[in-house]
Amino acid sequence: MDCHNYNTKTTERKKGQHLRMEDRGAIKALRQQGLGIRAIARQVGCAPSTVTNELRRGTPTRKSTRGRAPGYSPKLGKAVYEANRAACHRKSKAEQCRNFIRWVVQQVREHKWSLDACCGYAKLHALFDPSEMVCTRTLYSMVWTGRLCIRPTELPEALKRKMNKPRVRENKKRYGTSISNRPEIASLRLEEGHWEGDTVVGKRAAGESVVFSLLEKKTQTYLAFRISGKTSAAVLGIMNALRDAYGERFSQVFKTITVDNGSEFADFAQIEDWGTKVFFAHPYTSWERPQNERHNGLFRAFVPKGVSMDAFTDEDILTAADELNGRPRKKLGYRTPEELFDAFLDRIFAA
Repeated sequence: MDCHNYNTKTTERKKGQHLRMEDRGAIKALRQQGLGIRAIARQVGCAPSTVTNELRRGTPTRKSTRGRAPGYSPKLGKAVYEANRAACHRKSKAEQCRNFIRWVVQQVREHKWSLDACCGYAKLHALFDPSEMVCTRTLYSMVWTGRLCIRPTELPEALKRKMNKPRVRENKKRYGTSISNRPEIASLRLEEGHWEGDTVVGKRAAGESVVFSLLEKKTQTYLAFRISGKTSAAVLGIMNALRDAYGERFSQVFKTITVDNGSEFADFAQIEDWGTKVFFAHPYTSWERPQNERHNGLFRAFVPKGVSMDAFTDEDILTAADELNGRPRKKLGYRTPEELFDAFLDRIFAA
């Protein structure tokens, strides 16, 4: 039963504050004294519409014409209010976006796409109606709150943190021209043909094969080749194969290449004889080749650290690179590196 000994002098309410149980008790007591809606609102310190709505919520529906009409119950009013509050939030779009979410999960797990790449690519190619899609931010929110069947560990890029850049050290050994002398056009990503190179190590043991990677800065095209070891001869062997593939257009495809000071690049400056400019980064400054380093990190989704490269075939390495090149990128307007690089080659060979 409701308590009938409510005090009509409640503590002062803050403006906009929802009704408390003591306010509901005061409404009942004042109503029993015969006060009108506006008078009760002045006493309680709320709007008249608030009192009207509360009386409507807390008054049971009359089931028959016999007997006395049911009166206002503060407990019923509070119960109805809480039920309404529980149902007043905006409904999740997950149900109506089921097909889009299923597609996103498939792209992330099969092709290692980012959530933003999924959203941007689907929007660019109109794969789904806008009403059937959610934005990148909502997808990440669903991941962090466990409402999406993708675990945060399946999105390694989302877990990374930025590191402070170390100080630049001067080269003690000089294999060629320093990156300090590289033309600015090579770092601005305004034209194609400027590359960054590196090697990716699996198991650190003598005689182990490694992966030699190249990244074109504007189109973000990633090339990866398994080589017999971390040696200068193995790296030059791949470069000779690329020269044979592109022929006299080689220096147009590879205008500049920036590498680090690893021993495998000791003779890399020799390819300048083919018309390509070669630059060497400062020691311990991987951030001077940021795009190549980032893509090597993405490549690790297919070839984890500590796993011997001998466990993978040449075809496995090429397939992993193809997966990265077929992934839409936000910086590319959600187009793929493969599309842009093919267009670049078409312009060169058509000239």
